[in-house]
Amino acid sequence: MKIKMDDTNKAIIKQLCDGRKPFSAIADELNITENTVRARVNKLIEEGVLQISGLVNPESIPGLQVVMMGVKLKTMDLEKKALEFSKLRGVISAAVVTGRYDLIVQLVLSEEENLSLLDFFKKELDKIDEVAEVETFVVYQSHNFRIPYIL
Repeated sequence: MKIKMDDTNKAIIKQLCDGRKPFSAIADELNITENTVRARVNKLIEEGVLQISGLVNPESIPGLQVVMMGVKLKTMDLEKKALEFSKLRGVISAAVVTGRYDLIVQLVLSEEENLSLLDFFKKELDKIDEVAEVETFVVYQSHNFRIPYIL
């Protein structure tokens, strides 16, 4: 079930770009009560619309590497395969997409955590059946790019 995304919900979410911003400050800025903000945020979290989390700039952490991976599959059960990929160590996200790939998988790797790109291919990717082709894109530099630190 999808939650109603009215103007108030959208405004609250925009205010939460700083996830530490107090509900009282959001309420003051939006001219609503703190209880309204709290109730709506809790509802958005419960419904799976919103998750408040810390994100890091991957370029600021030594040894961290972000890789985007285009995946072509031998099956059309794309949702199942995306879910399988999402459970692999190092995977931030797996999305079913249009275009030349079936999935785009986002990885965070760290040799300090014993997960290099080669380790991912040998120990993680090998767990997935029906992979026809993989193309990797190593992120060397980015702008306004933040990731969850999952390792």
